[in-house]
Amino acid sequence: MGTQQSISTLALLLLLASCVRAQSGLFNIRKYGATHNGDITNALKKAWEGACASTTLSKVVVPKGTYKLRQIEFNGPCKAPIEVRVHGIIQSPKNPYHLNGEDQWIRFGYINFLTLSGKGIFDGQGEMAWKQNDCRKNMNCKQQKLVMNFGFGFVNNSVIRDITSKDSKYFHVNVFGCKNLTFTNFNINAPADSPNTDGIHIGKSTQVKIINSKIGTGDDCVSLGDGSREVTILNVTCGPGHGISVGSLGKYSNEEPVEDFIVKNCTLKNTDNGIRIKTWPGTPITSLASDLHFEDIIMVNVSNPVIIDQEYCPWNQCSKQSPSQIKISKVTFKNIRGTSATQEGVILVCSSSVPCESVELSDIDLKFNGTVATTKCENVKPNIGRNAASCVA
Repeated sequence: MGTQQSISTLALLLLLASCVRAQSGLFNIRKYGATHNGDITNALKKAWEGACASTTLSKVVVPKGTYKLRQIEFNGPCKAPIEVRVHGIIQSPKNPYHLNGEDQWIRFGYINFLTLSGKGIFDGQGEMAWKQNDCRKNMNCKQQKLVMNFGFGFVNNSVIRDITSKDSKYFHVNVFGCKNLTFTNFNINAPADSPNTDGIHIGKSTQVKIINSKIGTGDDCVSLGDGSREVTILNVTCGPGHGISVGSLGKYSNEEPVEDFIVKNCTLKNTDNGIRIKTWPGTPITSLASDLHFEDIIMVNVSNPVIIDQEYCPWNQCSKQSPSQIKISKVTFKNIRGTSATQEGVILVCSSSVPCESVELSDIDLKFNGTVATTKCENVKPNIGRNAASCVA
C-alpha cells in the first residue's frame, strides 16, 4: 500500500471514528420506543438518563411529530453539557388531575450547561384548568392542581431558545435558584382571559436574561419575585397580559431584596399594565427593591403604562391600614413613549412608611386620547428630567 493510500485510509478511519463518537452522543426518543401521537414519557426518561450519564457533549432529540407527555423531571447533575432539542409538538394531559398534583409539568433541576432548543411547541392544553381557577372569587381555590408548563430549579449557565410554551394551566415558566440562565427567541402564547398564566416568574435567581422574545398571556408577561438580582429584559414584546412587573413583594416572611433589574427596548401592546413595581401593604415584611431601570419602552394602548403600586391588594386579600415596608429606591423611567388607555399615564403610589427615594422620570411621552397623560405621585418626590410631566395631586 502506497504512502498516499495509507494516509487516505487513516483519514477515513479517523472520520468514521469521529462519526461513531458523534452518533453515540445522540439520544433520539424514537430509539427508545417513542411513536407519533403516542405517550413518550418513558422514552424521554430513558433518553435523558443516557444523555446525562454521557461524559461527552450529548443531545436528546424529539423529532417532528405530535406526542403526549405526562409529568416528567430532568434531573442532574449530568457528567457533561447536555442539549434537549425538540422539533415536534408535545402535549400535556388536558385534565389537570392527571398530573398528580405536581407543581410543574416539565421540571429541570440541578443541571449545569443545559440547552433546550429546537423550535418545538410545548402545549399545556390549559383550557380545562382555567375553568377551575376561581381564585379571584374563592380564597380556598385549587391552585395546587394548576400546573406550570416549566420549572427550572438550580439550573446554571444554560440557554432556552427558539421554543414555544403554549396554553399553560398556570404559570408558563418558574425560575428558582438559577444563575446565568438565558431565554432567547422564546415564545409564550395564551389568551388574554387565561387566569394566572404568568409568562416567566423569577425568584431567588441571579443573571437571568430574557432576550428577543414574544410573550402573550393572561397575567404578567414577566414577574420578579424576591431574591432576583441582575435580571435583564431586552427586545421583548409583551401583550396581551398584565405587563412587566417587579413583585408582588412583601406578602411572605424572610423575603430577599430585588436588585439590578433592567428593562430596555421593549414593546407592550394592549396590556392591563405597563412596567410596574408592586408591593403588598398590611404586612410586617421589611425588604428592599433597588436599582430598577426601565428605558426605551414603547406603549401601545396600555392601561397604567408606568406604575409603582405599594398598595397592591388583589381581590381584597389584605388590609391597607398598615403601609408596605418594602423600600423602593434608585428607579429610573427613561424614554417611555406611546399611548395610554387611561388618563394617568404615570402613577407613583409609594409607601407612607418608607417613601420611595431616587426615582427619576425623563423623556416620558405618553398620550391619552391625543392629549398628554398625567403623572400622579404619592409619598415620592421624583426627579423630573427632560420632557416629563410634573406630578399632580
